[in-house]
Amino acid sequence: MYNIYRQYPYPINMYNIYGTYPYPYWSPIYNSGFERQFIRLKDYGPKPFVINIEEATKQNNNFRTALWTGDHLQLTLMSIDVGEDIGLEIHPNLDQFLRIEEGEGIVKMGNRKDQLEFQRRVYDDFAIIIPAGTWHNLINTGDKPIKLYSIYAPPQHPYGTVHRTKADAEAAEESYGH
Repeated sequence: MYNIYRQYPYPINMYNIYGTYPYPYWSPIYNSGFERQFIRLKDYGPKPFVINIEEATKQNNNFRTALWTGDHLQLTLMSIDVGEDIGLEIHPNLDQFLRIEEGEGIVKMGNRKDQLEFQRRVYDDFAIIIPAGTWHNLINTGDKPIKLYSIYAPPQHPYGTVHRTKADAEAAEESYGH
């Protein structure tokens, strides 16, 4: 018979067997799901990792924060201010996935920098897939920051990357050749 009070044979904290977790006292018994948890935003890779990605994404106020960096994949959080954009860019050797948790904008893509013929309005809960070698930009057209997460395969930014502003990101990318 299943005993909900003692989850034998699992360890006491069966949800955190790999070390530090962003929710220090997280447990389905104690977390009703109605309270917002504070999540320490840092790079947790390459160890196994579980997180409430929606909460982490909405909590992030930096232009870019690497949340998990492995050998073959990277998860970053982004906050694009009102009227700003990610910046027109291309990743020749990696595919990218974006998921918007909050905000609205226009995504533009194309095979040439001066011909972004693919354009779509995007907002909460939209996913955007950017194939390798595609020019792209996401422009915030709303009245609040766009909160999104991005998955790069392979990783695009150094482990532990934090860019507080878009200007910081542009300066850093120039210094390491992007």
